Amino acid sequence: MNDIITRRDFLKVTGSLSATAGFPGIINAAGGTQTLRIGLIGCGGRGTGAAMEALAADKNTVLVAMGDVFEDRLASSLDALQKKAPERVKVEKDKRFLGFDAYRKVIASDVDVVLLATPPAFRPQHLKAAVEAGKHTFAECIAAVDAPGVRSFLRSSELAASKGLGILSGFCWRYDNSARAAKQQMRAGAIGDIRAIYATYYRQSFTLHYGKQRRPEWSDLQWQIRDWADFLWLGGDLCIGLSGGHSADKMAWWMNDVMPIKAVGVGGRQTPGEGNTFDHCEITYEYASGVRGFLGLRCQDGCHNENADYIIGSDGVCTIGRGPAPVITGAHPWTFADKRNRMHQNEHDEFFASIRSGKPINDGKRMAHTTLMTLMGRMATYTGKEITWEQALNSKQQLVPDEIDWDTKIELTPQAQPGVTKFF
Repeated sequence: MNDIITRRDFLKVTGSLSATAGFPGIINAAGGTQTLRIGLIGCGGRGTGAAMEALAADKNTVLVAMGDVFEDRLASSLDALQKKAPERVKVEKDKRFLGFDAYRKVIASDVDVVLLATPPAFRPQHLKAAVEAGKHTFAECIAAVDAPGVRSFLRSSELAASKGLGILSGFCWRYDNSARAAKQQMRAGAIGDIRAIYATYYRQSFTLHYGKQRRPEWSDLQWQIRDWADFLWLGGDLCIGLSGGHSADKMAWWMNDVMPIKAVGVGGRQTPGEGNTFDHCEITYEYASGVRGFLGLRCQDGCHNENADYIIGSDGVCTIGRGPAPVITGAHPWTFADKRNRMHQNEHDEFFASIRSGKPINDGKRMAHTTLMTLMGRMATYTGKEITWEQALNSKQQLVPDEIDWDTKIELTPQAQPGVTKFF
């Protein structure tokens, strides 16, 4: 059967849930040996890391296409990947694409799995194209930078589900075995009913990775994309969306993916810079049950760092991140005693295994909901108003232009002022 079935036929079968039900033997026979071709869109550090993890996840994968808007980024990524896995990186010169339409060319390069790792402004557009083309997709967080983008991401996730396509989320904590073990303990009643959740992501600024020296020959748009963490339209406010997104995704997980009904927040920017994002905030989420979730975020150098979760229940407290392993104190004490896995690698391991099995993972809906949770917090923090889930979901603010090229002029939104900045 391995000689008879082609890779394209294999993917047609694995991309259809109805087909897998009738032909599990064919899937199993072809799935272990058929080569899966990978395309990378966005060749920065995270994209390069995701490509390495995808190649390590399945011995019969090969990277065949890459795309970015900057030639130097693509070249440095390709060099790093070739050094890491020279026999598995087969990106010919005509499969190295540059420009804002590079994503379309990567997707059209007869790839099976697409890795999306550009700044999140482009995530909804890229996911839409990948799903419509029938590709399994890894989507680095966050899903979008505004509500129109979230709504697009949700539609693409639903289309992927109908096609039997996989979407793997960059919100990776749910693939951490120690966090899974803690969740299992809480599900079994170890801390009783959850009363409140306090989550922190206090970290250094993003200048270590972005915001390096601007070159005189770079246009404003080139500089913004290279320094995308500082600009709202490109990153959606990384302190709230990316750092806060990981914590919000865990908060949603602890709450069994019941979403909060509203949020209030405080925050601002203390560190000087030319961008228009915040570098600290505190968001309070309110659930219909009366539970409150508190999210503390700071992205400043020289301060106390902490990435932790405190899930406070009627019978105990589960603490994650204040030591090498999750701990439960109270009526039913527990400590995670096994060796922790590498969650970034494990998520790719499970994703490719799910594709092979014909039952691909689809994290799209929960990734969109987590992103909207952070957007709701950002809207509340920026405006100083109480923002509901429905308001956030139906917001009309669109930060990303429908079309963009190197001649596009981006009018930056002013730095938010709580009490002055309007919600729309």
